[in-house]
Amino acid sequence: MTDAQHPAAGPGRVRPPRTAIQDLGSIVLGFELVVVFLGALVLFGLKALPAPVALIGGAACVVAMGLTIPLLKYRWAVGVGWVLQALIVAAGFLVPAFFIVGAIFAGLWAYCMITGARLERAKRVARANQTEHPSDHSES
Repeated sequence: MTDAQHPAAGPGRVRPPRTAIQDLGSIVLGFELVVVFLGALVLFGLKALPAPVALIGGAACVVAMGLTIPLLKYRWAVGVGWVLQALIVAAGFLVPAFFIVGAIFAGLWAYCMITGARLERAKRVARANQTEHPSDHSES
């Protein structure tokens, strides 16, 4: 079943295909929210923060990441993703290992956003070339 045929699109509505930025960003945020959840448990276990702060703060980050995933269809949500990356890096001031984890995920986020944008540009160019020269592609 393709995205356009997906039942969530509703009767008579065609849902636009997901972009590479949406796909790659959702993968990074999905993995990251698992790591952040486990990291919040580490903050709690090491007593680096009071228990409510560690658990509620970690849960808030996890929820924010989870809510950002479906919103990546909007350009501003990519900015929210950057803010979340900065927040995870800043958690390194509480537990230095978060500097490493934050740097890894911020690097992955940057790579995915740059690569996603490059893929989308290449897709637009290919579509433009196809509309300019439709007879070249229809003889397959």
